Amino acid sequence: MELDGGSITIGGIDISTIGLEDLRSKLSIIPQDPVLFIGTVRYNLDPFNMYKEEDLWSALRKCHVKHTIRALAGQLDAPIVENGENFSVGERQLICMARALLRQSKILVLDEATAAIDTETDSLVQETIKEVFSDCTMLTIAHRLNTITNYDRILVLDQGQVIEFDTPSALLANESSVFSQIVAVQDSQKHAAVMT
Repeated sequence: MELDGGSITIGGIDISTIGLEDLRSKLSIIPQDPVLFIGTVRYNLDPFNMYKEEDLWSALRKCHVKHTIRALAGQLDAPIVENGENFSVGERQLICMARALLRQSKILVLDEATAAIDTETDSLVQETIKEVFSDCTMLTIAHRLNTITNYDRILVLDQGQVIEFDTPSALLANESSVFSQIVAVQDSQKHAAVMT
């Protein structure tokens, strides 16, 4: 929506100075439940047929899912069933990331993007995010705190109110910070789980 007041600056650009269509074209959202549409792999990556085939393969390679698509009968023209059920949740997430990469998104919103996948795939997704979206502004909603400890800033909310906002290292160094306490609890729960 158009701003009613105040200002939002992302990547050094005041978003009120550009049109909504331009802003939306540079924004990608990767939700907890990745969205794939009935059609082909190609259609899901490039619904408006804007990119060359080598661009599609490059995006798939950078997102660590090229080998999966190459193994399919039909490859880029392989069918995707309703909700992408013929792919694992992790593969769907990586395909969605390849779509965002193709769009050259400048703003990437990750809404619990790795909550529904195993830790091995989570590591692959995190690696992809670091490698491929390093020049993006990323807004991440996360409960797995290990996924955000290398971010520039962390905002901690409690019942919709900002209670902390700082670098991860500053928050972790402060033993009385809420973020530091939550990380300590998560670490102790992981340790207890390993011991049982």
